[in-house]
Amino acid sequence: MKKQKKIVLAYSGGLDTSIILKWLQENYDAEVIAYTADIGQEMDRKKIIKNAQKLGVKKIIINDLKNIFVKDYVYPMIRGHALYEGVYLLGTSIARPLIAKDQIRVAKKFNAYAVSHGSTGKGNDQVRFELGYHYFGPKIKIIAPWRIWKLKSRTDLINYAKKHGIPIPKDKKGAPPFSVDDNLFHTSTEGKVLENPKNSAPEFIFQRTTSPEKAPNRPSFITINYKNGDPIGLNGKKLSPEKVLDKLNQLAGKNGIGRVDLVENRFIGIKSRGVYETPGGTLLLVAHRAIESVTLDKDTMHKKDEVMPRYAELVYNGYWYSKERFKLQKIVDLKKNKVNGSVKLKLYKGNITIQSRQTLSDAYSMKKVSFEENKTFNKSNVERFINFHKKKLR
Repeated sequence: MKKQKKIVLAYSGGLDTSIILKWLQENYDAEVIAYTADIGQEMDRKKIIKNAQKLGVKKIIINDLKNIFVKDYVYPMIRGHALYEGVYLLGTSIARPLIAKDQIRVAKKFNAYAVSHGSTGKGNDQVRFELGYHYFGPKIKIIAPWRIWKLKSRTDLINYAKKHGIPIPKDKKGAPPFSVDDNLFHTSTEGKVLENPKNSAPEFIFQRTTSPEKAPNRPSFITINYKNGDPIGLNGKKLSPEKVLDKLNQLAGKNGIGRVDLVENRFIGIKSRGVYETPGGTLLLVAHRAIESVTLDKDTMHKKDEVMPRYAELVYNGYWYSKERFKLQKIVDLKKNKVNGSVKLKLYKGNITIQSRQTLSDAYSMKKVSFEENKTFNKSNVERFINFHKKKLR
């Protein structure tokens, strides 16, 4: 008897990937393995398992990758202060490389001949997934349903789901849902009313942030503790990367911090509008720049700022595993061992204020910066400095 081939599908348990699962079963003579990466998204394990089993899936794999996600993906990116087009904290972008890596690991474990994903033919995620697949499993076939099936719209998907008895979720207004992606780092919402940039984002779409107007009338305070460039705890208490980000999300979210509404330029060449919530990540970015300001020298900081736009673009475009990103990461991390200390932040109605920076580093000299007369800074050298730079004007 011929052994049945296997396909590993990145499965969320939601509408799109349930439809894809059924479609794969109908169009390929293969066993579909449902793979879910738990990276902190809102998920119901029992529902995922139940929905997959209803579709006849025998192997359902749910891997907890939250701590790895924050430690090995979010933290390195935060050290690079990565902002795509000056605004986007890359919450969806940074998750795809990890999912792709682990999905290929599972595919190899079960000797699957193919992997599949639910990214649309117009989106960036198809590129991010597939570059990751290629890096770790170049000989494994990739099946991208959105690029090859005859279902061309949201309406087609819903009709297909009805035909095959696949549950169709509703949003808070009772209509088919927005396109939502979430993980421990962020939530993005796209589609429907948001597709027209003249429309304001309705308040009910926000999932992890309170509006600044409804945030508490009293400020909150948090101290982030750093060692070798990464947070190691909060308020002096040591915590895992996962717990650090989780607690920062809760605190920033309730204070109305982390909302971004942007029109971005997708890698494949079209513009799209989305609403992003990255509460804890916004705090991490602000605090990391603050701790570096008192621990790193000017040349190192400016070099990091110089490479940041390219670094962010590489992450956005799916090149996390590229030689160029690895090279830029070395520049970003060159002196991370010097980034130690703590930063205290004040959070109030959507705003972040730096309250204090504490470090044992001698990069910041109170003697040199003091307005009091001192002998540690030779002001007579300044005139020669200015005259040198005058020559560069000609």
